Amino acid sequence: MTEQQKHFPEFYVTAPQPCPYLPGRLERKLFTHLTHEKPAALVDNLLKGGFRRSQNIAYMPYCEGCHACVSVRVLVDEFEPGRTMKRISERNVDLAPRRIAPVPTSEQYSLFRSYIDQRHADGGMADMSVLDYAMMVEDSVINTFLTEYRQKPDETAPDSQMATWPLKAVALCDRLSDGISMVYSYYEPDDTARSLGTHMILEHIAYAKRLGLPYLYLGYWIRGSRKMNYKTRFQPQEQLTPNGWTRIAAE
Repeated sequence: MTEQQKHFPEFYVTAPQPCPYLPGRLERKLFTHLTHEKPAALVDNLLKGGFRRSQNIAYMPYCEGCHACVSVRVLVDEFEPGRTMKRISERNVDLAPRRIAPVPTSEQYSLFRSYIDQRHADGGMADMSVLDYAMMVEDSVINTFLTEYRQKPDETAPDSQMATWPLKAVALCDRLSDGISMVYSYYEPDDTARSLGTHMILEHIAYAKRLGLPYLYLGYWIRGSRKMNYKTRFQPQEQLTPNGWTRIAAE
């Protein structure tokens, strides 16, 4: 490998395959490998500029004739939760977030499997083994962290025992220079009343604000995909357009 290859990304394009979000369409991805030799600022700029991270690969859609996938980020300082979101936060007041290093556990994998088997049994992650899960969590060359959400048994339970409380949800995130990027999250699939997916986003918006970071990156909103409609509820937000990040009103 040359010095130039070590310090600058080489890009590749995947072969076409069926799009998992929009029936009847094909998807391709532009991707590059992330390594410790790559300058940290370069990797940071890739992830702020529309690329997503999966282990040590940064990728973005590269689909001919389709521009449905759009990167979105929430403007943290201006975000104000509506009544429904406030009720969701109130329903989850007994959940304590626990920020930890990206170290996989059997407890996490058990919850992950329950979530995948009930919510995404026909998806691309359905066959992930415990080793696959471990690689998803720990294979990262940047500042990555986990947030575990554990249910406090009662008001008197000491925080020192938090690691033993029931695990309800987990979020895998990257810390960028200007925000937090939510890479993947999963939760107890039977606990639908809590709206745990929304709660985790709300909690990370609040966390980013405490850190003084202006953005929470939510990945791709996909026009025409009902699965991704939830991302438009977090306003105000910006979308990445050919002219750069642009503030977009809710549709």
